[in-house]
Formats: sequence, structure tokens, C-alpha cells
Amino acid sequence: MDPVTIGFIGIGIMVVMIFAGFNIGVVLSFVGYFGFVTMLGWEKAFHNMYIIPFSTCVRYEFAVVPLFMLMGTVVGKAGIGEDAYLTARAWVGHIRGGLAMATVCGCGLFAATSGSSLATAVTMGKVAYPEMRKLKYDSKLAIGCIAAGGSLGLLIPPSMAFILIGVLTEVSIGRLFLAGIIPGIVEVAVYCGAIWIMCKLKPFMGPPIAPAGWGQRITAIRKIWAVVVLFLIVIGGIYGGVFTPTEAGGIGALGAVIIGLLMRRLGRSELTESFMESGKQIGMIIVMLVGAFIFMRFLAYTRIPSLAAEWVITLGLSPFSVLMVIIISFFFLGMFFDMFAVIILTVPILFPLMIQMGYDPLWFGVIMVRMLEIGMITPPFGINLFGLAASANVPVATMYRGIIPFVLADIVVVAILVAFPILSTFIPMNLM
Repeated sequence: MDPVTIGFIGIGIMVVMIFAGFNIGVVLSFVGYFGFVTMLGWEKAFHNMYIIPFSTCVRYEFAVVPLFMLMGTVVGKAGIGEDAYLTARAWVGHIRGGLAMATVCGCGLFAATSGSSLATAVTMGKVAYPEMRKLKYDSKLAIGCIAAGGSLGLLIPPSMAFILIGVLTEVSIGRLFLAGIIPGIVEVAVYCGAIWIMCKLKPFMGPPIAPAGWGQRITAIRKIWAVVVLFLIVIGGIYGGVFTPTEAGGIGALGAVIIGLLMRRLGRSELTESFMESGKQIGMIIVMLVGAFIFMRFLAYTRIPSLAAEWVITLGLSPFSVLMVIIISFFFLGMFFDMFAVIILTVPILFPLMIQMGYDPLWFGVIMVRMLEIGMITPPFGINLFGLAASANVPVATMYRGIIPFVLADIVVVAILVAFPILSTFIPMNLM
């Protein structure tokens, strides 16, 4: 068989095994290895299976994954998400629907230090949902804004999604971080606009609370000093050329631990839990990344990525039509699979295709992450919805009804980002 046929057979086996429930990292390694055996023989296949995992794990930039993962876990244990919510509440809680807006803003602030969508949603579910229900907020609005706001953890830097894309494509992680800043702000603004419209049409959904005094507002700002310090250290350090993204991850993780200790919110048990949780997540990601690089090398031998790009171009489809197909595909993939899995499965094929069609890699990275966010909160299989339903003890049916207006708002955000690529590329083009 020729390499292309072997490649397509391998992709078919991979899809079947994944839907059968096998571990994605193991599947990618298995398919890649036996693909090498078929094309190159046992000896060279063994050689690749030795070289690729070793060369992957010893890459300097690979260390950025566990370091940022640890930083996000420590930040969650230190209660910084609650501080972000209380600060936003003091400033906008008096507006109709203000607590829901405060939740979205709090999610954005917490995302700037956690880098995780699910962690942001679960943290805010524990903090904001009981408060909104106590103040007679509609349950659908309350849970919907948390689920939607939680997705900001993928877009606002430092984002684990951008880190993985950078590792897999060798696109600058620092530039990807900067590319997510303006789209993240746009997303927060559109969500708040959607909340305002809902509460304007149905005032009972978000009753206003007593306004906080200016003294309380100023005091509340002091609560987010940890968010500001960590964000400036990580993003400011990368932009200022003080350290690389990998070094920023290490400094950010150390900074999160120091801040947690200074705030007296981290003891031995919290630190132990942080290391254990991040260790489990890192182990899962490493297995998938090693499998991804084995599979990427296998695909490179088959030439399927370059042939796919050439085939799409010969179809005569406009680049915009191809983009729409990919956007819709990400929408459905995000509903069924974990974010890490989708990125690892799709980036090796789609990134070369989109770059060959003339799209900016930073902009496409933002679009890709934005669509994954939508898929992760879209009924009936949005991954984040189930984690949030468990943490907030909310019926899944209530969450389904509550998230629909925010999914519509997400479509507006994607349309804006597609229409105005400069929103994603302006900061990295001018600052790095």
C-alpha cells in the first residue's frame, strides 16, 4: 500500500478507537506506531517510538504546560476567584442583572490567572450561584452566565489552549497570549450586553441590589491585587522580554504560591492538593502530547496534511467557505470531546491547511479556541455543563435553558472576530 492509503486507514482506526472509549493518547501512539511498522518496518518503527517521546518531553518549551497548570491550580485553592467576583459585584451589582454581569467579569478576572475553562466555571459556580439565588435571580440566568463566563478561561491569557497550540505548532505562545486579550474583552462585553437585554425584557430575571458605597468599591479593588500582580508578572514579563513563556510559567507558579501564603489561604493540605491535582492533569496531557507527536510524525510520512491542503485548493472553494466548514466542525467536536483532545487531534492537519490558504496563525488560533469554548457549553453534550451542574447542584435541564442566550451571544462574538481579524492580531503585531 502507498503511504497515503496507510494514512487514511490509520485515521479511520483512530476515529473508531476513540469513539469506542480508548484513551486518546494511547490511541494516537498505537496508530502512529503501527503506521510506522507498515511503512518503514519494525526496526525503524521502534527507533521512532524511542526518539519521539524522548525528544518531546525534553523540549524546553514543553515545560510551560505543567508550570501553568500548577499556577492555575494554586490560584483556585487560594480563593482568588471569590475575590474577583466580590470586586465586580461591588461595582456593577446595583444594575439590573448586575450580579450576573459581575459573575462574567469575575470569570474574566479569574481566567487571567487560572487558564482553565472548567476550573473557572466550577469555582464561580460555588461562589456566585448561591449568592444570585439568595437575591432572587432567575436560576436559568444565574447558571447560564456562570457556564458562559467560565469559558473565558480558554481565551483570556494565560490560556492552556493557547499553550498547547503553541507547543504543537511552534507558533509563539507569548504572541498567542496577546492575541486573546482583545477578543476576551469583546466576549465579556457581549455577554454583559446579552444579560442587559434579557433583564430589560424580563426584569424579574435579575433584580438590582443596594448599591455599594464608594468606600466599599475602593476597598473591593484591593481584593484583586493578586490577579493584577500575577497577570502583570506573566504577560508583562513575556512582552517586556524579561523572560520566555516557559520561564513565565515557573515564575507565575512560584508567584501564585507566594501570594497564597501571604494571604494565609494556603496551608500544607492546600499545597499538597494543588500538586496532586496538577500532577494528575499533567500526566494525562503528557500522554496525549506524546501520542500527538508520534501521530504527527506518522502523518508527515504519509504527506496527508499537505495533500489535504492541495485537494481543498483544487476544489475551488473560497478560503471563507473552508473556514466556515472548520468553524462548524469545531462547534460539534467541542460538544463531544475534551478541549485538549480536540486541539491535539485537529491541529496537525488544520493548521498547515489554514496557513497555506493565507490565514494568520494567531487569528486562526483565536477562532479555534473560541469555537471550542462554544462547543464545551452547548447542549446536549457540552463538557463544562456537566461539571458545573455537579458543583452547583443544578438540574441539567435548567442549565440547558439558561445557556441558550449565551450561545447566541457567542455566535455574535465569532462573527465579530471573523469580520475583524485585527482584533486578534493588533496587540501581538504592535507589541511583539
